[in-house]
Amino acid sequence: MNLEYFIAKRIHFQQGKKNVSRPAVRIATIGIALGLAVMIISVAVVIGFKNEIRNKTIGFGGHIQITNFDNNNTYAMNPIKVDNALIKKIASLDGVRHVEKFATKPGIIKTDTEFQGIVIKGVDANFDWNFFKSNLVEGRIIDVSDSTASKEVVLSKYMANLLGLKLGDSFFTYFIQDQVRARKFKIVGIYSTNFIEYDKLFLIADMRQVQALNDWDKDSFSGLEVLISDFDRIDELGDAVYDATANVFNNEGSAYSTQTIKQISPQIFGWLDLLDMNVWVILFLMLAVSGFNMISGLLILILERTNMIGILKSVGATNWSVRKIFLYHSFFLIGKGMLWGNFIGLSLCAVQYFTGIVPLDPEAYYVATVPVYFNWLYIVLLNVGTLIASLLMMIGPSYLITKINPAKIIRYE
Repeated sequence: MNLEYFIAKRIHFQQGKKNVSRPAVRIATIGIALGLAVMIISVAVVIGFKNEIRNKTIGFGGHIQITNFDNNNTYAMNPIKVDNALIKKIASLDGVRHVEKFATKPGIIKTDTEFQGIVIKGVDANFDWNFFKSNLVEGRIIDVSDSTASKEVVLSKYMANLLGLKLGDSFFTYFIQDQVRARKFKIVGIYSTNFIEYDKLFLIADMRQVQALNDWDKDSFSGLEVLISDFDRIDELGDAVYDATANVFNNEGSAYSTQTIKQISPQIFGWLDLLDMNVWVILFLMLAVSGFNMISGLLILILERTNMIGILKSVGATNWSVRKIFLYHSFFLIGKGMLWGNFIGLSLCAVQYFTGIVPLDPEAYYVATVPVYFNWLYIVLLNVGTLIASLLMMIGPSYLITKINPAKIIRYE
């Protein structure tokens, strides 16, 4: 029988209401619960926010882009031609999910009262519409299956509101080149990602419209977008795609440039990486506050039980044996606090996940509500880390027991 464990259970589960340590124990338990709840919420929100912003950025540009090496970092790109053998080679790489063509061209939408600079992104029948379908608020995606170029477009809700357009409306878009060209498009779908930087920019149309505007043939386009299955492998697969296109030239002698979305939008991913530092600061502060609450609670418990400690030592209990009693007691308190912390943290996250009750300004945060993502591995690690850190912090204060002289305590009593 584990005597220390038995005594610790008696102390913990049979405390009287008049115990001096009772308020301190409650405060320590509440500190653990609130600390763990805040950590769970912080991790869930930050991971959710990073996933939302990352997925939206990828939705507009893919994981990896292959373009003309001679491009000047604008949306008026020089064309490339890629043979089917190279596309199949890229698509066959382990981890590559999809390869699609795209073509972009800047233009200006002009209505009777407003005008707005935009980038028309041309896509073909092989385009992966999953991202835009998940963010479609009205209408449908464009139909590019006909033999002639479609005049249908999908534009953002932000742009529609700005220009006073609605589903089914037609409008003219003007393109500046050697001479001004105009195209009339019809709105068949309206999307909203709340990522204003892109929502106010991109209009999705048939790629053949861009090819005709640029006087390109059907085999010329701005580039390829490569979609992968696991974002954590983006650097590895970026290198693999680069190796597949390195020293390969198209029919016109131009080389290919390969960039990951992290290289294309370094400011966005650099900003997201900074959020990790905020999480570490929150975790450290919460552990420190919870730990100090437990330390104060344990010290009060020891001081309240000095007579018991003296008696145990007088009958032969070692310092380590007595310390184990209070460490077991601390474990019960930490466990109780962690149960409540998990309940509070996960409940609040679940409410936000299913209801989106806490809103955000999309123009400032790129999302309309606070995003939440349940990463169960991180939640388990948070619990294990909190338990271990809290118990380790209890070892130091438990040394106070070694300073208690049983003879003096019993004589005093």
